[in-house]
Amino acid sequence: MTTTLTPFEHSVLIGKSTEAPHTGLYVNTKSEGAYHCKACDAKLYNSTDKFDSRCGWPSFDQEIAGAVKKIPDIDGRRVEIICNKCSGHLGHVFEGEGFTDKNTRHCVNSISLKFVPKLSPQYLKAVFASGCFWGTEYYMARIPGVIQSTVGYAGGHLENPDYKSVCGGKTGHLECVEITYDPSLVSFSALCKMFFETHNFSQENGQGPDIGQQYLSAVFYDDSKSSDENKSNSDKSQKSVIEELISTLQKKGHKVATQVRPAAKFWPAELEHRQYYERQGSTPYCHHFTKIF
Repeated sequence: MTTTLTPFEHSVLIGKSTEAPHTGLYVNTKSEGAYHCKACDAKLYNSTDKFDSRCGWPSFDQEIAGAVKKIPDIDGRRVEIICNKCSGHLGHVFEGEGFTDKNTRHCVNSISLKFVPKLSPQYLKAVFASGCFWGTEYYMARIPGVIQSTVGYAGGHLENPDYKSVCGGKTGHLECVEITYDPSLVSFSALCKMFFETHNFSQENGQGPDIGQQYLSAVFYDDSKSSDENKSNSDKSQKSVIEELISTLQKKGHKVATQVRPAAKFWPAELEHRQYYERQGSTPYCHHFTKIF
């Protein structure tokens, strides 16, 4: 193993346990790229071989040649698949189910994988703040069409802020998530709707029990590179989209404390904060989905 694993990652990759179905980050991911071993970074699967089996875990009908090893499972019934480089547990392989022409399904735990997207100039970015960035990322990263998510800090005055300084409340930064998305698959409006539907946008002093400036609700709009998206979005800028959604919420009777700010320097957070809930095997404590739109 070349990567320090969290207790949950260790329980799956080393202890051969299984994450709960329909909870993994990559169950519905359809972006172009490759899936690597979380433990040693070996390339295991291409996105072109991923398919929707509706089983609750990422499914692939073919591995990269020589990337995985198939061994009898300890239960004596199934075939286990492990990383050929580090022997980390991935999941199980099944044959004869007829999902694809290859008639094979590699049922893999998301937590055993690291997705490496194939980036494109057409992709756009958006930055959202809705309290603790662990919970914001948990929901935003799962939207089909989101290519990459990065937790970090924006809106403050200190250069190179870190978690401790931001939590001190004196840097002016908000805990944020920078979303890289494919506008041909998901609109900025859809991202904003998920943003509003997964936190208390009426709270003025933080989010849930997390009180302080760093936990405020905000959207940092950037209209400098959105011309391609605008052509398919009625020529609306990111700023106008978010303002129209806020107006819609207010007409529905909601109080909206969300700030609309111009793009600011984004500073990525420390590695231990990235994909926090996936790595811990838990779910957000102050972010919940509530259908509004």
